[in-house]
Formats: sequence, structure tokens, C-alpha cells
Amino acid sequence: MKRKLLKILLLTSCVWFWGTISAAATEIPKQEVQRKSVSSVLRNSFIREIRQLSEIERPITSAQQLLVQSPTPQTTPAPIIQITGVKANSADKGVEIILETPVGSQLQVINHSTGNNFIADVSGGQLRLPSGEAFTFHSEKPLTGITEITVINIDANTVRVMVVGVAAMPTVELFDDNAGLVFGVASAATTISPSQQPQTPTSQTPLEEPAAQQDEPIELVVTGEQDGYNVPNATTATKTDTPLRDIPQSIQVVPRQVLEDRNVRTLNESVETVSGVSNSGDLNGATGGGRSIRGFAGDGNLRNGFSEGSASFDNLLEPVGTIEQVEVLKGPASVLFGALEPGGVINVVTKQPLSEPYYKLEFEAGNYGFYQPLIDFSGPLSADKTVLYRLLASYQGANGFQDFVNTQLTTFAPSITVNLGDRTSLNLYYEYTRFFADPPRSFVPLLSDGSLPPKSFYATYPDLYFSDITTQKFGYTLKHKFSDNWQLRNNVAVVLNRNTRNEALPSQIVDDRFLTGYSAAEGDIKLENYFGQIDVLGKFNTGSISHQLLVGFDINRFFTDVVYIGSSINNLPDLDILNPNYNIPRPEFDSIDVDYTTRTQSYGVYLQDQIAFSDNLKLLIGGRYDWLSDENESPFFDQTVQNDSAFSPRIGLVYQPSKTVSLYASYSRSFKSSGFDQLEGRAFEPSRGTQYEVGVKADFLDGKLSTTLAAYQLTKTNVLTPDPDPERRLLGYSVQTGEQQSRGIELDIAGEILPGLKVIGSYTYTDAKVTEDNVIPVGNRLNGIPENQVSLWTTYEIQEGNLKGFGGGLGLFYVGERQGNLANEFTLRDYLRTDAALYYKRNGFKAAINVRNLFDTDYVDLSYDRVTIQRDNPFTITASISWEF
Repeated sequence: MKRKLLKILLLTSCVWFWGTISAAATEIPKQEVQRKSVSSVLRNSFIREIRQLSEIERPITSAQQLLVQSPTPQTTPAPIIQITGVKANSADKGVEIILETPVGSQLQVINHSTGNNFIADVSGGQLRLPSGEAFTFHSEKPLTGITEITVINIDANTVRVMVVGVAAMPTVELFDDNAGLVFGVASAATTISPSQQPQTPTSQTPLEEPAAQQDEPIELVVTGEQDGYNVPNATTATKTDTPLRDIPQSIQVVPRQVLEDRNVRTLNESVETVSGVSNSGDLNGATGGGRSIRGFAGDGNLRNGFSEGSASFDNLLEPVGTIEQVEVLKGPASVLFGALEPGGVINVVTKQPLSEPYYKLEFEAGNYGFYQPLIDFSGPLSADKTVLYRLLASYQGANGFQDFVNTQLTTFAPSITVNLGDRTSLNLYYEYTRFFADPPRSFVPLLSDGSLPPKSFYATYPDLYFSDITTQKFGYTLKHKFSDNWQLRNNVAVVLNRNTRNEALPSQIVDDRFLTGYSAAEGDIKLENYFGQIDVLGKFNTGSISHQLLVGFDINRFFTDVVYIGSSINNLPDLDILNPNYNIPRPEFDSIDVDYTTRTQSYGVYLQDQIAFSDNLKLLIGGRYDWLSDENESPFFDQTVQNDSAFSPRIGLVYQPSKTVSLYASYSRSFKSSGFDQLEGRAFEPSRGTQYEVGVKADFLDGKLSTTLAAYQLTKTNVLTPDPDPERRLLGYSVQTGEQQSRGIELDIAGEILPGLKVIGSYTYTDAKVTEDNVIPVGNRLNGIPENQVSLWTTYEIQEGNLKGFGGGLGLFYVGERQGNLANEFTLRDYLRTDAALYYKRNGFKAAINVRNLFDTDYVDLSYDRVTIQRDNPFTITASISWEF
């Protein structure tokens, strides 16, 4: 392990040295100006000093004066500049509004101010936000004389910035230099009666709403920056669009740019840069699978905040091409989402329809026969942009590094957004995914010296191994705003899944050579999940204390039907690893008909309040009560019904000693149904999880780089353990007397260190062990959970000159030793994997080469036992080309 850690240190040093040298080779002074916040520009401008409002001898006080100084519109057509993000950040002088563009181009400003409103039209640009068509800034304590700032599209090549004054037009200063367009807006310290308040536009994408100081200017900046690795807000933890620094819990976001730069193919690969997450299966090469978070296996994901049901059979498919970003919530999440394992949950945020035409064509090809065409189209279906659409489709074909493997993946995902007025929107979606493998990747045995068989070895009989998985997801989201402060949300989500498969698995290995004791089966698994939710979200004040209240109700019905239509036990020949013979006659299957069905129905009501006592002291408190009913049908016993209820609380406090640091502490609980004993029909009590967590979140480099450091203790009780009676244990009976505990420290970092140099990474220390059990010795480590885990992915892109748009990436992923099973009978070796990338981006065109496992490290992802080991891919290279327009 020491040698591995030394290797990590050496390679990490190389990454930093390479990034520093690359950054030094560009024109740093000019780029630093383009990427500094307004406060930094005002302090250190390499071009010229921008004066404060108090230093201006003749401030511009009218729209007419500003119009004289505004640039003249271009007379020749110019390329439309995409504004891909709008942020509102606290600054030393008030609030800064940043319009993010993928290229640092000059935008022209034309003044159209009227009445009490300052209006500036930015020509040659278009808003293309991920989740809507406009941006609205409200402050809980607005500047004197200013009520709102909006940024909207008004036609095909113009963006309007509007500052709404109360009784007079705000005083405005305009500066135009290489830092972009800087608006210094001084509020008019006047008041009017409520009946005179101007009407303000609404927005579908509210962003961060920082409180501005009284009587200070608002600064708006147009930059050439798109800081795609650092995401300040997320919805998973609170079901509200809340800054991460205000949430008393660890939550990490993997944005789309990281997914694209790394060129991940599965959901498991997408969260490799997040602390505390371990792989626990990926459907033999499919896009779904399972993960362990903080030592405990997850059993389902959220899709846009809605439950997809239990994934206990690892059946659900999650196509990466439809994902906008991935949010990982650490620790119990039952307070908002009901029955879940205590380690945490992953929320997949999907791509939404856009208000402006968008088209993407992409093709990828790589070794092992991999290829994938993809289309992503979006835009309005009506002239008034009240109906928007998005269509994503792809087809993936591949062989594998093992002999015989052949897989296909098909994805088709249309969605429509209908704006039913200024305050009401409806989104309808459908997603179809099919994974077909004949045969899929096989498990392999672990040899006595800890090594694995040859990479190409197929460890079972290919004619008896087959997988056909189909996942369909559809539903709607309806939102209605009663006012700027109150809204109603209604959601329905349906998941239909079917897995038809044949499999043949060995039970032991003899002399490190012969796989024996094969059992073959033919099965069909159906999974259905129906979820509905309605909630109300509102903001109000009680004196000087502000509240954001969430009240909701949801219902979830989960159904599984498992059918075995035939089996063949211990009548297949042994398989010689060194000289395999796959040409065997098809065995006779016993005619059996095992069909067992489970139904779980739950109802939940929840209440949450985000309380701000002041700008730097915030309390999050909530609770949820669930009613749960489990039904089980099996040919071995009569129908069994179990009814349970559970209360899940959460409370957390955030103290912010400065604008860049948040200290937090929290307590939360969770519950999860434990199911039935399939041998005699006994219903088990739900398991419970309890977590205590403390941490600190900090922003650096003017908010470009964010970090989270968390420490926690998480305990799970009512864990199923083997029956202490030896005879019953041999028959597979269980009792519910176990307890498991996980303690750990996690560090996550994401953002931009220097212009063009981005990084995302993590360190994890996990002490996950058995604390009570009838059979397993107390102190045994939980299987598959490494004590130490490190990840680092960094990219650098040249910012200026003839090589502008060229870039590269380097990733290091270290996973420490893990126990192969809960009895700790064997150990999986640690490993260090290196990934790399080279790419070129320019004007919507991108060409890239991605390499996973650069040094062809042979390592194990997870294990079920010594003969059921999942080996990860060897050296894999993919070339891709895409065009966005």
C-alpha cells in the first residue's frame, strides 16, 4: 500500500507540474482579467483601473447619457454567442450577475431604458440555460429602490438585462474593457406605495438569491468563462434549489462537463470522483447497477428527485447520454424520500427541453468493437415558445475483452415542456432503454495467490448465458406559481422493467484450475414502480426571520415478480481454465415453476423548514411519517402481509463566519423495509439508520473552487444475520439481530484553479465494520468497502492563440484493499488506475480521444464469493467527434 500511495503522490505532483507549466505558456494576465470576479477586477485590473461610483466626477444618471456611450450595433452578421449559464454571487460591493459563455467574445449593448427601469439589450447572444429560458434575481433584503433583476431572451439574437427600479431609474455606470461589460448600478433611495410597484417578469430557472447590502451598487459582468466543474446549487438534499453551502449535509454534484470530459459510459463510472462511493455491481457491463455509499449498499436511485423503486435485483438501466448532472447525497435521506438505505442516494438530473434551437450529432468508436452514434435535438415547437421539445437517441454496440461477449444498448428519450401561462408549466417525458447481451460479460474466479485468470477467459458456458433488459420510464411534472413566493408541484413517475436471462454459475474452484458445481437457470424478472407526489413550497418571514417551507405528500407502489421456469443443478461438466471446452450439449432443465411476488405500498407526509435567523446562521429542520405495507406470495407458503410505520427526522445547523466558509452539524435517521423470509414467509422489521455528521464547506479563488470536509458516524440496526441454529442456517434461514457501523472522513474538491485548469477529486477514509452479529465476528470489515480511497481528475485547455481549444485530461483513481465477503475470508488487492484524455473544441465542434486504464491495470471491481468476481475493463480507448449547432 505504501508503494501505491507513493505512486499516487508522484503522479499527482506530475499533474500539478504539467498544469502549472501549461498555464504559464498562455497569456495569463489577459485571461486572469477575463475570469476574475468583479471585486477582483476592481482591485487588480491589468488593463486599466475601473473607478468606484464615488470616484466618478460626472456619473451617468440617465438612459440618454448611457445610450451615447453604448457601442454601435454591428452592421454585418456575427455568430450568435451562447450564454450557457447565469449566476448571482455575493460580492464586496453588493451582487454580481455573471453571464457565462463558452467563448470570450465581445457582446454589444444597446440601451432601451424607460420609466423606472434600466434596460440593456445585449446583441449577438442567446440564453441557453440547462433548465429554462430566463433568469430572475430576487433578494430577500433588496437594495433600496431596486426590486428585481431579470435576464431573458427577447428574440433570436438578443438578450435583455433589466433592473427594475421602485420610483426612479437606477443610476448606471458602463465600462467596456477586456474583463467584459461591467454595469455599476446605484440604487435610488426612494420608496413608493405598494400599488405603484412595477410588474416583474417571472422565471423558470431561479438561481442563487444572495442578500445584498443596502445602498450599494449591483455589478453585472459578461465574461468568457464557463466554470463547468463547480456547481453551487442542488435540489436533492432539500427538494429546493438551495446553495450547497447552506445545506447541513455533504452533497456532491457531478456536472455534465465532467461526464463529457471523462467520457463515462455507466452511472457507476460517473461517480468515481465522489468520496464515499464504492462500486457494487454494474449488470455485467450494462449502464445500471448498484453502489455502496458510506459503507452501505444503495438499492435504488432518484430520477429528478423521484423514486425509481428498489433495485435489489440490479435491473434498472441508466443511460448516461440523457443525464445533465448527477447529485450524490450522503447519509440518511428518508426525511424527504421515504424508505432508503442509510448510506445515501444518487439523484440523476436529466436533460430538459430548451427554448432555443439546439442540435448535437456525435459518433464514438473504440477498441473491442465499440461504436455509438448519438443525436440530441431540442428547441421550440411553437412560434411563441410555449411548447418546447427535446429528443435524445443513441445506439451502442460492443464486444468485450472476454471471448464471446456481444452487447447492444439502445436509448430513445423524448420530452415536451408546455408553458400553460406565465405561472404554469407541464413537462412530459418518456425514456426507453434496452440492454441486450448474448452473452454478457461473465464473472471470474479469484485464484489462491490473489490473481485472476487470463483476461480473455470466459468463465462459464456462453450458450447458457444471456441477458435482455428493458427499462421504460415515463411521467410528468406540473408546476404552478401562485405568486413569487408560493408554488405548487405535482409529479407522477412510472418505471417498468423486465429482465429475461439465462445464467450458469460455478460454486467452487479446484486446484486453481477447474471450475465445478455449475448451476444453470432460466428466469424472468418484472419490476414496476408507480410514484406520485404533490407538495407546496413557500417563502415568508416571521419578523426578521425568513422561512422556506416545504409540505408534501407522496405515494409509492413497488411490485416485483420473479419467475424461474427451469433449472439444472450440478449436472454440467467442469470447466478447465487453462484449456476450456465450451462445446457441450445443452443440458436437460428440470421442469419447475417457481413464481414469487412482492408488493410494497407506502404513503408518506413530510414537512421541512429552512430557517434563516440571519445572513450567517441557518437551521434546517424536517420530519416525515411513513405508512408501509408489504405483501409476499410464494409457492412455499400462503400470502404474508406486514404493516409498518416509521418517523424519520432531520435537523441541521449552518453557521457561516464569512461569505466563503460554512460550518455545519446535523442529525438524521432513515428506515428501510427488510422484506420476507422466502423459506417460511416471516416478515422482518424495517432496518433503521442513524447518522451524526459535522463538516465545513469553503470556497476559494473568488468562488471558482469549492471544498467539503465531512466527518460522520452512521449506524444501521435490525440487520439480517444467519440463523444461529446450524441446521436452519444451512437451509438459509435468517434472524434480525445484527448491527453495522460506519465512521469516516471525506474530502471533496471541485472547480477551477487557474484559467483553463479544472479539477474534481476526493479522499475517503471509511471504517465500516460489524458491531453485532450471531455468526460474523464483531469487528469484521464490511465487504467491498476500502479503508482508503482517492480520486483526482484534472483538465487543462489552452485559452489563447492558434492552439486555443486544445486540451487534455489526466485522472488517478486509487482504491485500497477490501474484504471479499462479510466473513473476511479473502482480500481483494488495492489498485491504482490512470485515465487520460486529449481533445479539441472550437465553435461547437469537438474531437476527443479518451483512454481508461492507461497502464492496463488488472483489478477487481467487486466480489460475491471467491468464484464470483467482477473484473473491470483493461486498457480502453475511444475516439469521438461531435458538432453542436
